[in-house]
Amino acid sequence: MDIPEQFVIRERDHRIHDPFGPEKLARLGEVLGLAPGARIIDLASGSGEMLCTWARDHRIQGVGVDLSSSFTDSAIARSIELGVSDAVSFEHGEAVAYVDTYKGERYDVASCLGATWIGDGPLGTVDLLDMLLKPGGLVLVGEPFWRETPPSEEAARGAHATSIDDFATLPELVRSFGEHGWDVVQMVLADPDDWDHYAAAQWLSTRRWLDENPGHELWQEMRDELDHAAYQHVAFTRPLLGWGVFALMRR
Repeated sequence: MDIPEQFVIRERDHRIHDPFGPEKLARLGEVLGLAPGARIIDLASGSGEMLCTWARDHRIQGVGVDLSSSFTDSAIARSIELGVSDAVSFEHGEAVAYVDTYKGERYDVASCLGATWIGDGPLGTVDLLDMLLKPGGLVLVGEPFWRETPPSEEAARGAHATSIDDFATLPELVRSFGEHGWDVVQMVLADPDDWDHYAAAQWLSTRRWLDENPGHELWQEMRDELDHAAYQHVAFTRPLLGWGVFALMRR
């Protein structure tokens, strides 16, 4: 199994596969007060930037699991580049299957940033992560939310949703964690600049891929996507869609 090639084309040059810059990722590590030797598991770990930089900066240890073989290879290379390959490891695999077959230790932090489809939404993903967590540990969930409710279903689709019901507003999302039995104990939210850097990097990666692969079977699909991507971002995603990481502890 692997992720669709279109996703790899868009994000092949990303180190962070979410609308989060390195400063926000570093801030998240700082506000969590990570102790040296803390063990973290990151489901849908992408190119491994969180685990690798936190291993360097906070001396944590960890395991990442991701469905993309390309991103997993990038994560392994990043761990070697930063000199932390003895502290973190990365596996290519499907997150739910990993949880279902996992019989090992429990972790101090269990994370899934930007891929809560693995649990059919944020609350189901919290339940998955809880299966890997030590008592008193932290769950980290990265999730989109509506900055304001879209005025129409067309606007919601323009902001990468299939419908308005795909995402909650920020108050609704935070309330849902509490109703599910979890305290929100920290959060770090993306801002419009974070979205701009994340989205625009995809446009550049896509354009370069188009120039390099004129005969590829996906060329026209990616060309059509790029034709509309910048407008879609400034018209819909930027004003309507937020994103953040929420640190949770079971009540």
